[in-house]
Amino acid sequence: MSSQGVWYFEDVNMYKVFCPHLFREYEDKHDFKNFKKDEFIYFKDDPSNNIYMVAEGKVKIAYYTDGGKEVVKSILSKGEIFGEMALMGEEKRNDFARSIEQQTLLCPLNIEVMHDLMYKNRSLSFKIYKLIGFRFRKMERKIEGLINKDVKTRLVDFILDMANEYGQKVGDETLIRHAFTQKDIADLIGASRQTVTTLLNDFKEANLIYFDRKRILVRNLDQFKEQADALMQ
Repeated sequence: MSSQGVWYFEDVNMYKVFCPHLFREYEDKHDFKNFKKDEFIYFKDDPSNNIYMVAEGKVKIAYYTDGGKEVVKSILSKGEIFGEMALMGEEKRNDFARSIEQQTLLCPLNIEVMHDLMYKNRSLSFKIYKLIGFRFRKMERKIEGLINKDVKTRLVDFILDMANEYGQKVGDETLIRHAFTQKDIADLIGASRQTVTTLLNDFKEANLIYFDRKRILVRNLDQFKEQADALMQ
C-alpha cells in the first residue's frame, strides 16, 4: 500500500492500530477506487469479497423493502468502514452501497488480506468486532424507532446519539461536528427533508440548539430531550 493509504488509515483513531509494515506486504495487491455521485459500489446479492474504507466523500448503505421503499441503514464519511459483514461469513451482500458525493475515494481490502491483518494485530481485530456489535445495536434501535416513534422523537434521538458519539463539551453546551446534510439526516431517520428542516428550526427558535451545515450545538443535553418533547406537544 502506498504511504498515502497509510496516512488515510492513521488519520482516524481506529486505524492507528495498523502498522505500516503490514501494509507493505500487500502493496502490489492494493489500489484506491474512485466513484462518482450515485455510482453503485456493490448491489444486493453481489459477492462479499471486500471491505471498504471511505478515504474521501460519502457512501450510503441501504436496502429496498418488498414494497420498493428504500431504507437507509447508514451514511458513512471519511475514515469509516463498510462491508464488514463479510468478516462474519456473509457470502452475498444483503444491502447496496452507493456514492452520494461528486467524488468518493475508497480503499478496498480483500477479505483474505483483512483476516491476515486482524490475525497479526489483535487490537485491530478487537476494534473491528466491537464496531460490528455497535452497528448491530444501532440498527436494532433504528428499527424500533421506525416502528414505535414519531419523526420528532426520532430526530431528538438522532441528535442525542450524535452527541454521545461525536459531541465535545463546551461548558454546559455540546458541540457536534458532522458531515450530514439535512437530506442525509432525513434519510437516516425515515423522514422528509422538509420535515427535518422544520423541526430543526423549531428547536433553534426555542434556543435548544444552534446549527449550521457542519455543526449542531446542543445548549444543554440534560434538558434537550425534555424540552424538545414539550415544545411539540
